[in-house]
Amino acid sequence: MRSSVAVVGKIRTSQHCLQTLKVEPTRIIYQRVQKMTTFLEPYNPPSWAKELKFIPKFRVQLAQPNTPIHKWNIPGAPERFSIHIKRDDMTGGTLSGNKVRKLEFLFADAIDQGCKHVCTVGGIQSNHCRAVAVAARQLGLIPHLLLRTTTTSPSDIGCEGNVLLNRMCGAHMYIVPRASPYIAELRPRQERLAEIIKQQTGESTYLIPVGGSNKVGLFGYISVFQELQTQGVLEKFDDIVFTCGSGGTAAGLSIANYLTGSELRCHGFVVCDDDVYFYNHIQETLEDVGLAHVNAQDIVDIVTGYKGKGYSISTDEELDFITDVSIQSGILLDPTYTGKAAWGMVQELSSNPGRFKGDRVLFLHTGGVFGLFDGRMNAVLKTPTSETDNLKMWPDKTCDPS
Repeated sequence: MRSSVAVVGKIRTSQHCLQTLKVEPTRIIYQRVQKMTTFLEPYNPPSWAKELKFIPKFRVQLAQPNTPIHKWNIPGAPERFSIHIKRDDMTGGTLSGNKVRKLEFLFADAIDQGCKHVCTVGGIQSNHCRAVAVAARQLGLIPHLLLRTTTTSPSDIGCEGNVLLNRMCGAHMYIVPRASPYIAELRPRQERLAEIIKQQTGESTYLIPVGGSNKVGLFGYISVFQELQTQGVLEKFDDIVFTCGSGGTAAGLSIANYLTGSELRCHGFVVCDDDVYFYNHIQETLEDVGLAHVNAQDIVDIVTGYKGKGYSISTDEELDFITDVSIQSGILLDPTYTGKAAWGMVQELSSNPGRFKGDRVLFLHTGGVFGLFDGRMNAVLKTPTSETDNLKMWPDKTCDPS
């Protein structure tokens, strides 16, 4: 089945958007649902999380767990700080990154509810949407992605970065205006799309919010915190730093940190919106799981001032920093998320060291490597410098390269 790219109106979905979907006999649908349930594994939460108001029944295995932690000689960081990095960009190949952690619980919920389709939203180069597309196909579901961009024509959607993988997975992609807010614009589209799919195929659709950041996806980072415990992070580090894009990672880590009584200080560096938005999101999550008495501002430090020109828009300084980091440490950061967060961390370590509890800092690499392939790094790498101008021609073996 070929991927479909369609431009979607305010709420109505054009009929041709789903022209590639086919209606299958009830018997085949039942057999496929039965096959998908074999992926389900009962979920047993850690003892410190068992009193939460909501606990998922199942999870599916998608990520490669126990991603490594190692020393990180990140350029620009003051020498007094010992910086390490947890490589959650190594959770898988095409499923690389932290989004797959949340999807283990979200997809389990979708399968448990008997859904054949999943629908989510994000930017045109969304890591979350790409992970949804890949994971859906692995588990036998059909992915539908609402992608925000300024582009108004399907013919202008290329095959770069995450979009390439979306296309390779045959994801149904629907182009929506970049500035569309989730509650007012995107959620109604998801609901309408689910209605159309139901009318045309008789099959149900599972709706996943931006970044998979809700009380179900929360348990992705409850489980990550268990992993951090087994790796000795609570004893070896004073602070943990991560990117804050949809708020799910911040909510999961800070809530787990609170529940365990850990003395780690959590710092979320925002790449979109502001601290008010993320504190509100985390507070709502606390209420959803029965922790309304906990104040979000007491359990996590939301750091602003480093989103630059805006979400998924890079400054030359940020791109130069990403290049320097890869040259000097071999760690590839992405322009949208980890590049901005790591840049912000280095600046804060230098200008505001008192923000951090101690000198032992762990940076959580949440992935995003495919964002490097969207074209924005080209100008940086093709501009000759002493470190990047390393391309030489050597046509004749009898002569030296020049």
